[in-house]
Amino acid sequence: MSRSMRGLALVLTAVLAAGACGGTGGKRAADTASEKKMDQAAVGAAASWWRPKPRTTWQWQLSGRVDTSVQAQVFDVDLFETPAATVAKLKKAGRRTICYTAIGSAENWRPDYKRFPARVLGKKVADWPGERWVDIRQLNVLRPIWGARLDQCKKKGFDGVEPDWMDGYKNDTGFKLTARDQLAFNRMLATEAHKRGLAIGLKNDLDQIPQLVGTMDFAVNEQCAQYGECNELVPFIKAGKAVFHAEYELALAKFCPTSKKLGLSSIRKPLELTAKRQACPA
Repeated sequence: MSRSMRGLALVLTAVLAAGACGGTGGKRAADTASEKKMDQAAVGAAASWWRPKPRTTWQWQLSGRVDTSVQAQVFDVDLFETPAATVAKLKKAGRRTICYTAIGSAENWRPDYKRFPARVLGKKVADWPGERWVDIRQLNVLRPIWGARLDQCKKKGFDGVEPDWMDGYKNDTGFKLTARDQLAFNRMLATEAHKRGLAIGLKNDLDQIPQLVGTMDFAVNEQCAQYGECNELVPFIKAGKAVFHAEYELALAKFCPTSKKLGLSSIRKPLELTAKRQACPA
């Protein structure tokens, strides 16, 4: 199953982050200071894991047998469906690897689906049969599920992880999620990844880039060119971190000049996220 068109969810159900946060005055100032300390601590400890640089080339394949012959420095592939032997083959060829896995939702075809208690399962994810939103406020429930997935990612030899649905607070999940809930959840994901020496990317969630650019090691974005949002990803580039960007509908000529100027790692992919790939010229 492909994981495409995630950017559309941002447009359909946007919620102002400031309004969702709630609270003012001293308490909010204290929260902000605490958040900054967490981000600074993450940056200070980041020497033990991979940190991809801007303009690093990439391949994103979540459907079909992974084509290891594609000329890209980084391969982003499915955690569960990609065998360790494929990861090893890519590493032997000098490629870096990222394991993809949804975590802001639960997919009923995954082997660990039964680990999600019924109380954390929300509404169905639109257009994705068998997938339901999860209550990201339940950190104690989700942390061990996430940790087990990261252990599998690490055991297979991956260098980093791409968590999907990191913007549930902007969707109709069935839960009253806030921007602060999302920040806490996303930071938990990063902490657990870094404990295992894995890099972690911020998937979409453009509104929280200012708060999370110090914590995340790279960004993965869908369709920022189509929706005129690519400038919002520049903080990652300025921080020396790669932005792995994909478009589905625009021709290369429509977005590559801007991508090159901004320093994005941009490709055009089919919606099914098969091996087919068109890359912006160097």
